[in-house]
Amino acid sequence: MFRSLLEQTDLVSHADPHATVGDAFDSAFNILKVAGQRDEYIYRTAISQKVLMGTHSLRTASMLNEFRIDSSKADLVILNGTSTAYEIKSERDSLARLAKQVDDYKKVFAKVNVIASEGHIEGVMETVPDDVGVMCLSKRYRIATLREAVEYPARICPVTVFESLRIGESIAILQAMGVAIPEVPNTQRHTTMRDLFATLDPMALHVEMVRTLKRTRNLAPLGDFIDRLPKSLQAAALSISVRRSDHPKLIDAIETPLHTAMTWS
Repeated sequence: MFRSLLEQTDLVSHADPHATVGDAFDSAFNILKVAGQRDEYIYRTAISQKVLMGTHSLRTASMLNEFRIDSSKADLVILNGTSTAYEIKSERDSLARLAKQVDDYKKVFAKVNVIASEGHIEGVMETVPDDVGVMCLSKRYRIATLREAVEYPARICPVTVFESLRIGESIAILQAMGVAIPEVPNTQRHTTMRDLFATLDPMALHVEMVRTLKRTRNLAPLGDFIDRLPKSLQAAALSISVRRSDHPKLIDAIETPLHTAMTWS
């Protein structure tokens, strides 16, 4: 499939004689990141490179992808000392659901940012409240913060937090907060735990939620693997689970000379 896709593009004819498969992905990415053609993955990569691995690191921060809250899904969430949700509005996206999305994210995360194309900025500013941060991915592929997000963990909704987590994470949070979980039949466990979460202090819950998710969704073990990938594929590797036993195979494929890859069948 990779060879077939290359044959349908100009990437091979313009490639350096010593180019690798990874170089081909980077070349394709450079075409796709031109303003006007950018989709969500371009923005996701920008946040991964410039925020997660730029401002922070995989040792000190973690990232959640497509995190569901009520009827919405946060494109990216970065956890460091706090929690920050990022909603992406690329050139290909509509702002129709934006107000509902940011309202949902506030129920779980302390800070909410919208990152958008230059053409969407005015509409974003008119749609979201002042406590929501606004960021722009410029034509030069730089992130500019036009308005800082307000950190406000006290507003999170404990019940919504519970509904958004895995059951094991919810149990770990309750135990860490010293809340005893009564022995009940499995059919009653969800309701019982939901009721327990409803009694929790939002700020204390937020602290423990961040601590727990940084442990359960830890990305630090991927550090060496990510470093060996071309920049264009790092965001994909952070969001798609790849078995550790397959890491060497993927690296070998990425480092394969392009002329050799053109013989794959």
